[in-house]
Amino acid sequence: MLDLKNPSSQQMAMEAFFFGYQAFTAKADEMLERRGLSRVHQRIVFFIARYPSLSVKELLALLGVTKQALNMPLRQLMEMHLVSSVASETDKRKRLLELTAEGQRFEQALRREQVKLLERVFAEAGEAAVDGWLAVNLALGKSSD
Repeated sequence: MLDLKNPSSQQMAMEAFFFGYQAFTAKADEMLERRGLSRVHQRIVFFIARYPSLSVKELLALLGVTKQALNMPLRQLMEMHLVSSVASETDKRKRLLELTAEGQRFEQALRREQVKLLERVFAEAGEAAVDGWLAVNLALGKSSD
């Protein structure tokens, strides 16, 4: 186990995380940039794909951002016909977000590249390391709650 009281170990852990995240996002960043989009757009598309018919309020909670921060990138995705907004059957005031067919293809292409990378590094690292990686990332996600 890393000794996180040691500054050198702290830096090593943070550097590994930084470079791992950089590798994970590199191909997706290229694909997003070709469309004039950024990681915030990818996060929006990812969560709408993950939770179809997501409300704007639910998306705000998942992303942990304000309405103002979400407004422009969501509008851009709608203008590009990647995301659509439909009225809820039960509450016409509530808007539900869905990926269009083009949005689904785009999200799948982004995910496919990242899954390829994960498959390769998971096979290299082994099951115990992958279980540890997943546990660490789940704990990191919970720590922001």
